Amino acid sequence: MTRSFRPRIGVIGQSGPISPALREMAETLGREVARRGGILLSGGRDGYAVGASRGAKEAGGLTVGILPGDLLEEGNEYLDIPITTGLGMDFRSLVLVRSCDAIIMLGGKNGTLLELSNAYYNRKPVVVLPTTGGWAERVPHFAYAGAYLDDRQSVEIRYASTPEEAVTLAFALAQTSRPNSRP
Repeated sequence: MTRSFRPRIGVIGQSGPISPALREMAETLGREVARRGGILLSGGRDGYAVGASRGAKEAGGLTVGILPGDLLEEGNEYLDIPITTGLGMDFRSLVLVRSCDAIIMLGGKNGTLLELSNAYYNRKPVVVLPTTGGWAERVPHFAYAGAYLDDRQSVEIRYASTPEEAVTLAFALAQTSRPNSRP
């Protein structure tokens, strides 16, 4: 028996208060991931994660939150599967990144930059939405040759201008990046 491939799409971005425009973009991302049959993974708490999880849930999708603490209650109300790690923010971020087939970056602060670096180090494909501000806006300006975090050119960082375009690209990258799995 062969399992059908359901891409695990991670969304990384700013926690805490976010603008209504960023919230709407996150919701659109979540809806698109769900509509196309993917599984949405996020940090599972507030900020962008609430928007992405809400959008995915409203579209009938599956949402997974990788939480930094030990309490299920720290997860947002739109999570189907809250995973408590007890690892704190930095190591939780590594678990999130390693669990995804592709990642979409919205806005973000220092923690999001760490997740981008972890994704690059672990050769996970990342699609950045520069129009969302924060570190996502800065990546094209500091990236080596516009698409890498260093001269080793481990994995190309891609860019999208809309949530729909980002999800399309993330799904395509997920198909090519996932290691062969057992049937």
